[in-house]
Amino acid sequence: MLLLAFLGPDNGKPGGPSTTTKSRVSQVISSPQLHRTRLAMVFPSSLAPSPFATPSGTFHPSHRPGPGRASPAGAPGRRLAAYSSPSPDVVVTREHGKNAKLVAALEKHNVHSLELPLIQHVEGPDTDRLPAVLRDQKFDWITVTSPEAAAVFLEGWKAAGRPKVRIAVVGAGTARTFDEVLQSDDGSLEVAFSPSKAMGKVLASELPRSSETVCKVLYPASAKAGHEIQNGLSARGFEVTRLNTYTTVPVQDVDPQILKLAVSAPVVAVASPSALRAWLNLMSQVDNWNNSVACIGETTASAAKKLGLDSIYYPATPGLEGWVESILEALKAHKQSSS
Repeated sequence: MLLLAFLGPDNGKPGGPSTTTKSRVSQVISSPQLHRTRLAMVFPSSLAPSPFATPSGTFHPSHRPGPGRASPAGAPGRRLAAYSSPSPDVVVTREHGKNAKLVAALEKHNVHSLELPLIQHVEGPDTDRLPAVLRDQKFDWITVTSPEAAAVFLEGWKAAGRPKVRIAVVGAGTARTFDEVLQSDDGSLEVAFSPSKAMGKVLASELPRSSETVCKVLYPASAKAGHEIQNGLSARGFEVTRLNTYTTVPVQDVDPQILKLAVSAPVVAVASPSALRAWLNLMSQVDNWNNSVACIGETTASAAKKLGLDSIYYPATPGLEGWVESILEALKAHKQSSS
């Protein structure tokens, strides 16, 4: 059985122990109304991924390597074809360079990881507009919902001359992106609000108004992000300006040997609906792929359900800790079903 674990658009907030209806760790969606389909049919042609350079995979065993094994995590990566290692336990699929924390956390549980980036971030249609908008307009809030959105925003903010801004963030991972600026800045940037739960819809319902008059919000986002934040804020009377400052591009091809290793893993960890779609597109090359899913957050879990996947694990509170425990729960279920 192959299981999938996901991280939603930036659901990067580490939290305390998760509580769910299924178990302490994970919620499970498993409904007879969900039907498995041939994955080649998952995507209409309009969703076909754009090509870019195929990333190389890196295998991270959770113990000292023996003869023919890879170096431990943290050592320079090598091409997968060089490994004669056991099959990985989990495939981690965030953009290159962003899997280290998850890999390290899983290693503490003796879980072997295969790093296979599925998407990369590229400039969006409004990237170049951001500095001018920040210079020319005043906003009560800037809402930032992912580390990537934060990084792109900071570039535009610096290009605009570092105007005074007040930031609302979703997730501790997003907040940490601002740490360096907060330590060195003169106070022109303030991270002033985070919702009670690291979800965009919760931000939209909880963001405080600064006055009874019009409250203006700038929302720099992925071009592929949904509309629940701006719609939720608009419904509460906020004036929202959305800029699509970046987007994601899925991988089109993976080396057959890497794909074979990835398919052999009981768990696949996916960081967003975009990465999930990229994975399913790869699985269209594999016969009879009809396995289970474990996600970090509700956003990606909902996307998995809509795509027809049957068994979905995710923590009640988005974040790295809950994601790891959901992966472990998925591995446990896989082991039980295989015994």
